[in-house]
Amino acid sequence: MNSKKTLILAAIALVVLLAGAYRLYETLGARQEGAQLATAAPQETVADTAALGETAAETTAPAVAAPDFTVYDLDGNPVSLSDFFGKPIVLNFWASWCGPCKMELPDFQEVYDEMGSDVQFLIVNMTDGSRETVETASAYLADQGYTFPAYYDTQLSAAMAYGVSAIPCTYFIDARGCAVARSTGAIDAQTLLKGISLIQ
Repeated sequence: MNSKKTLILAAIALVVLLAGAYRLYETLGARQEGAQLATAAPQETVADTAALGETAAETTAPAVAAPDFTVYDLDGNPVSLSDFFGKPIVLNFWASWCGPCKMELPDFQEVYDEMGSDVQFLIVNMTDGSRETVETASAYLADQGYTFPAYYDTQLSAAMAYGVSAIPCTYFIDARGCAVARSTGAIDAQTLLKGISLIQ
C-alpha cells in the first residue's frame, strides 16, 4: 500500500514539475528579441527593453518563478538554484560534445571575468553518464582554462525542470528568483550582456 501511495505522489510531483516547465517555456517563448533572446519582462512592458531591438507592440508579461533544481559541484556536493537567489543569475546548459556550446563558452568566461562578483553564473553540464561524464566535462573545462562556476546535472533534474531539449540554452533569472529571459542556441558576449541587463 505504501509503495502505491509513493508512486501516486511521485506521479503528481512529475505532473506539477512538467506543468511548471511548460508554463515557463510558453511565457519566455512568447517574445523573441535580438539574437534569439526571448523575454518575459516582469512588471514592465516589453517596449521598455527597446535597447534589445524590440519593434513589436507593447505587451505586459507577468513574472515567472524560476523552477528550482539540484545539481552537483565537482566534489559531488549538492547545490540548488535557490541557494543563489538574492543575486542575478545566468543559468547556462551545455555539454563538451556540443560544438555551439564550445563556441559560446569563451564569451561566458569573458563576461564572468568582468561581472562575476555582481552576477551569479551557473554553467550546468548535461551529464548523462554516457555521452557526457563529470570527468569528460571537467577535463574539457580545465584544458580550456575556464574558471566560471560549473555544475553537473547528473540526475538531469535541472534539464527536466526547464524542459531543455536542445543545447546550448541560457536563462536569465533576477535576484527575486524570477525567470526574465532565455536564449536558445549559441550566443555572443553582446547578447549575453543584453540578457544580463534585464536582470540587474
